[in-house]
Amino acid sequence: MTSLAHTVNDIAVVAHRNVIKITRVPEVLVFVLLSPIMFVLLFAYVFGNSINIEGVSYREFLIAGIFAQTVAFGATFTGAGIAEDMQKGIIDRFRSLPMSRSAVLVGRTLSDVIYNVLSLIIMSLTGLLVGWRIRGSILEALGGFLLLITFAYALSWVMAYVALHVPSPEVINNASFMVIFPLTFIANTFVPSDDLPGPLRTFAEWNPVSSVTQASRELFGNIPAGTPEPTAWPLANPVIYTLIWSVVIVAIFLPLSVNRYSKRAKG
Repeated sequence: MTSLAHTVNDIAVVAHRNVIKITRVPEVLVFVLLSPIMFVLLFAYVFGNSINIEGVSYREFLIAGIFAQTVAFGATFTGAGIAEDMQKGIIDRFRSLPMSRSAVLVGRTLSDVIYNVLSLIIMSLTGLLVGWRIRGSILEALGGFLLLITFAYALSWVMAYVALHVPSPEVINNASFMVIFPLTFIANTFVPSDDLPGPLRTFAEWNPVSSVTQASRELFGNIPAGTPEPTAWPLANPVIYTLIWSVVIVAIFLPLSVNRYSKRAKG
């Protein structure tokens, strides 16, 4: 119990350190918040009048996709932050202290949830301005936001593991862009997966980004009554599929990251 209490305290200290860092580097926070606003306005006004989806306003269809894309890219802040700490030798300082090995990584991932929460708040307000509405219940909407945060938290462990293998924050940014960009576009984020050709449609239907997007649309009430039920299992059961992916990702990459952190810091 004492060991658990010490671990929890170490996690809280590291998370607090990262939260303080957010307030001391406001420029990063500004760009984090401007990016989702730019995406919402760009797709709503530039593509909104060109893309027609039968039975639904494109702006209502769009917002859940923007949410999913933004929280996916938000996971890169975890990777970049860890890579920066490794580069500056801060991790070595943590290693010299009598603290839990997992505390540094868990504290980092938990504190970075703040970025995604703030992004979702800003995107929601921007979405309301361009015509998006939550047409489900408050509890369902909160469930949608919580699911997005859960999925983003899981992805942050993937980025943490990658960050422990690269020499600088610039590498993690480039590497994550090459993976997350196609992952968020070969999905139902901006167009229905039914509109994609053969293999791309199959990939999109089983893509977890599609399931978290579909789940968000359902929980926000942005899928009109009478819309045909998706035939692919992940899109017909998007909440369960997203939770399965989130649990599996954390179960795999949390221990891998902690193990890699111990070896990298010693080296």
